[in-house]
Amino acid sequence: MKKIMITGASGQIGSELVAKLRKEYGTENVLATDIKESANQTGPFEKLDVTDAKRMHELAKNFEADTIMHMAALLSATAEERPLFAWNLNMGGLVNALEVARELNMQFFTPSSIGAFGPSTPKNNTPQDTLQRPTTMYGVNKVAGELLCDYYFTRFGLDTRGVRFPGLISNVTPPGGGTTDYAVDIYYKAVQEGKYTSYIAQGSYMDMMYMPDALQAIVDLMEANPEKLIHRNAFNVTAMSFEPEEIAASIRKVMPEFTMDYKVDPVRQAIADSWPNSIDPTAAKEEWGFKAKFDLDAMTIDMLNVLKEKLK
Repeated sequence: MKKIMITGASGQIGSELVAKLRKEYGTENVLATDIKESANQTGPFEKLDVTDAKRMHELAKNFEADTIMHMAALLSATAEERPLFAWNLNMGGLVNALEVARELNMQFFTPSSIGAFGPSTPKNNTPQDTLQRPTTMYGVNKVAGELLCDYYFTRFGLDTRGVRFPGLISNVTPPGGGTTDYAVDIYYKAVQEGKYTSYIAQGSYMDMMYMPDALQAIVDLMEANPEKLIHRNAFNVTAMSFEPEEIAASIRKVMPEFTMDYKVDPVRQAIADSWPNSIDPTAAKEEWGFKAKFDLDAMTIDMLNVLKEKLK
């Protein structure tokens, strides 16, 4: 990667990915694009609706990008509220990005998600290759996206790569409509109010990862030797699996006065129940050396330290 164009650059992952890539590859070598402008942009930025294929092609060509990272998407809970809009945005944007990459011979990355799994998928230590029958529009989009990226590789030789992200926890961007975002919001509420009401039920395990590990995984995969990649797209990656009581207990190690109760959201709980309790990242470890640095307690300490300063 030398010149990188990112869609959805103002989103949860995109905003932090832009900063990391600009630090590693140079500010002027990373073009951030999004449908909404960001006040935090300190380098090249262009406004882009990913459903506008012509505009996307023009921006990539003019920037002379050799890599496109397609991060624009509507997240799980939000997609359930507007399923047709989610299909048009998530799939239309992905097809456009793949076509631009094919036409300009670019390297391509897009993330999938544990949302690509469904209630019939094995719940524990979910394999890399397994049954995928999701029951959400977001999940349907992700499965279709995984297959589409594989198709572009096998049919056109396009260098497509991707991971299946678990819930991502960030100290930079606030929660934004995902089912796993309770694990972000809980830290904000712990610092601001000393208490939290969880919309996910006790005992609901989901895979999670701290954002620094997620960003490094993207870079590591994109820099990996393509000859060693068997799967290429939709690699399982994870750092930890926990349920709400465990994250609350981790917070209490730092803030003993913290309390939590429950008011379960049926929509997001149904989504959570359809996802795995834990996934197996063996393929990512063996094919490109994936490794996460943060466990739950290490993440908690870092999250609380950063947010205490940020939310003063």
